[in-house]
Amino acid sequence: MSWLPLSFGAPMVLWGLLALPVIWWLLRLTPPKPQTEIFPPLKILARVLKREETPQQSPWWLTLLRLLMAALIVAALADPVFNPREKLPAEGAALALVIDNDWASAADWGKRVATAERLINDAGSNGVPVVIAFTAEKANAEIGPFDAAAALDRLRAAKPRPIPTDRPAVYARVAGVLETLPGASVAVLADGLAAKGDEAAFNTLLSKNAARVVWATADRLSLTGLTTSDNQVDGFALTAIRAPGDPAPAQVTAGAFDDKGRRIADATLTFSPGETTATGTMAVPFELRNDFASITLDGERQAGAVRVLDESSKRRRVGLLSQAEADQAQPLLSPLYYIRRALQPFADLVEPSSADLADAIPQILDQKPAMIIMADIGTIPAQVRQRLVDWVDNGGTLVRFAGSRLAAAGNDEDLLPVRLRTGERSLGGALSWTSPQPVTEFPKAGPFADLAPPTEVTVSRQVLAEPTPDIVERTWAALADGTPLVTGLKKGKGTLVLFHVTPEATWSNLPISGSFVEMLRRIVQLSRNQGAAIANAEAAATSLAPYRMIAADGSLVPPTPDARPLVPGAGALPVTFENPPGLYGSETGVFAHNLLEADSTLAPLVRPQITVPVTSIQYAFDESRNLKGALVAAALVLMLLDTLAVFWMGGLFSRRPRRAGAVATTAAVLIALGALFGHADLARADDAKPGDEVAIEAISKTRIAYVLTGVPGDDSISRAGLEGLTRFLVEKTALEPGEPAGVDISKDELSFYPLIYWPIDPAAPMPSQAAIARIDAYMQQGGTVLFDTRDQFANGIGADSTSPATERLRDILGNLNVPPLEPVPSDHVLTKSFFILPEFPGRFAGSPLWVEASLEASNAENRPVRTGDGVSPIMITANDFAGAWAVDENGDPLLPTVPADPMQRIYALRAGVNIMMYMLTGNYKSDQVHVPILLERLGQ
Repeated sequence: MSWLPLSFGAPMVLWGLLALPVIWWLLRLTPPKPQTEIFPPLKILARVLKREETPQQSPWWLTLLRLLMAALIVAALADPVFNPREKLPAEGAALALVIDNDWASAADWGKRVATAERLINDAGSNGVPVVIAFTAEKANAEIGPFDAAAALDRLRAAKPRPIPTDRPAVYARVAGVLETLPGASVAVLADGLAAKGDEAAFNTLLSKNAARVVWATADRLSLTGLTTSDNQVDGFALTAIRAPGDPAPAQVTAGAFDDKGRRIADATLTFSPGETTATGTMAVPFELRNDFASITLDGERQAGAVRVLDESSKRRRVGLLSQAEADQAQPLLSPLYYIRRALQPFADLVEPSSADLADAIPQILDQKPAMIIMADIGTIPAQVRQRLVDWVDNGGTLVRFAGSRLAAAGNDEDLLPVRLRTGERSLGGALSWTSPQPVTEFPKAGPFADLAPPTEVTVSRQVLAEPTPDIVERTWAALADGTPLVTGLKKGKGTLVLFHVTPEATWSNLPISGSFVEMLRRIVQLSRNQGAAIANAEAAATSLAPYRMIAADGSLVPPTPDARPLVPGAGALPVTFENPPGLYGSETGVFAHNLLEADSTLAPLVRPQITVPVTSIQYAFDESRNLKGALVAAALVLMLLDTLAVFWMGGLFSRRPRRAGAVATTAAVLIALGALFGHADLARADDAKPGDEVAIEAISKTRIAYVLTGVPGDDSISRAGLEGLTRFLVEKTALEPGEPAGVDISKDELSFYPLIYWPIDPAAPMPSQAAIARIDAYMQQGGTVLFDTRDQFANGIGADSTSPATERLRDILGNLNVPPLEPVPSDHVLTKSFFILPEFPGRFAGSPLWVEASLEASNAENRPVRTGDGVSPIMITANDFAGAWAVDENGDPLLPTVPADPMQRIYALRAGVNIMMYMLTGNYKSDQVHVPILLERLGQ
């Protein structure tokens, strides 16, 4: 029942308002309590003589107050709702709720959740099960059916993902569930963005027992995304896209940020009326452009409006040197002509004003280039040679091309990657037995590994390298006869590169091929990292760890536990649940993996042809308000006023001294009412100290602790891992530990915990000296710290280890009193404390578990375990124990083991049980060997 913006859930209760006249009549016949008077009798007689009457009815205002209170109670029982919403169709055998939670849904995710909540609540009121599926989640995510409460829990736990939807796969799974639920209602909460395979996906979903459809979409597709960002000669060019169909012009502002999050440049991109593409340029110096780490569209809170940048987006200054004069009549014969044409699109070229190398080289070096190209330059002047050598050692990239001058100049150990033979080699001439040689496959270890060899390129002349044992390692490109075409060498922090042909098309047609441009581009990319980053050749076959991810709202966040290493290769890489957009690699070099490609478009989703009844709704928050609570509260207030009025009419508020008892009664009533509506916790505010409660809770059960590193991903995995180990301990042993505790080693009490798990992360802040001193005291007082570097595939803990995690562990241990360590021996108590274990794997297998060395441990005859006193105060592993133990709320593993062996996780959990038994019982297994001797003596 609804009247304009007000409706009632139980309108029949409103018939109770007809009882108000009866209530009024009863109240009028009920006089109030007579006012009592205490002697003096003369005053009473005076009143009696003046007026002798007895009240026969309540005052009108008190009657009105009570009638209003009764009306409020009747209205409250009718369940009134202000601004009621229309009840959505959530009937039938089930409600199938399919929700897009991709990047396009991030901007108005709250409205989508509110809409889905209304559908689930309506289904719950009808007793209908709910199938709920999200199109941007794991392929094996549970979809139900659930009851309404469980469906709401899953809805509130879901969040938008910075990836595209996978409607075909998800809709097929929902359709499979609907085959067993005939006559179900299907609610499609789409993001409004069309995707590949939509038509087939909707046909699959709606052809399986769908009785009715609820179609929910946004008012309009108002997304804007960044598709390209190109560092050009005159500025940083940007391209943005929007959905078609908008006839109005629009402007968006893009901001460029450095790696510290500071905004350093802006650009305005303008959409013409009806256009879907806008371009703009950030016209700033290239030095400032090279500091760009990301570009974001203002006002767009979604991942498509953000582009992260890697080294390929940065321009470098390249110096060009040649001793040959440019021929204006024949520019194609200039040594630098093809080099300029190849480098100009992606580098800033500088040339000296003087042809004298003694002046030209300092002029180039003063402009701080990342790379210098020398076209057939022989001997370097002595006065500038050392400065050029120092520039290379400090990170510069020197690229040299052969020619008659270089062939005659002889060898230069500091400025050439290989030793050269004197003179030139001619191929295919009249006096030569050989023909011009083609280029063979590029070596896999070089920067050109992922390029196809140019089949059309041949070489007729070259300078030859002396055959040395390391010539193969230094060869980046070779001819079919095995002689080098391009050689390279790391020297200090820089790189030396030599093309064994001239830069013009006289010795070879390589300079006029497309491969020449790509080869120079790769060398420029290598110079940008000063030779320290991963080369593209390695990137084609090496997995890059997640470094910084783009969240669904466009912010840069640490990697999530679901992110997996990325394997770059040729062509565009898809954005998936395991490989979300962001930066992959490490601090030394990153690879940008963005959501939108250059050819991406934002096409609106078209509702398919649906033969069953359809209800179209829009995303919106629930603006209806239930008035029942407010009306009940108003009735209670009126009841309080009625009580006070009765007290007043009875004379309890008289100010006479002899009415002290009445005043006390009134005060007691007010205090009671205050206690009813207020809080009564003040009386025990100081009964216990907060520190005592924490201590009692900590020691009431055995609890395993983990160090709070400040890195959210590490802390969540540590807690999930210790929860998984706790479950396993409860299942397999008599020990029932409490919940794992996260501790701040700088201030929390550590003595409550027998074992503290410490994951080492080089990204976490280094603990203070005071915190390390507290850890040292904890270890000396009987506690044990389990350090986990989680880098088994990078290194161990030996002297040759160089991983960042191990370096950080060394820094921490350098301030602790660490005893001598050894890998767990085969006869150590840890191998037999509960399970019989030959090794201690985690998520990784292969790294030993290091414990305190038993320096005087010698086994007596027939003793099953090594002798020793006490428990090791320190344990070190690189196998990532917490990653193997970590489980979700359903008990399913969060992270895969490496290798993917199900038994490895079981062995990891058994290792955790042995460690806990060892911590709690010490070397009792070692002491058990004395039992036969003691029994024998007792028998004697």
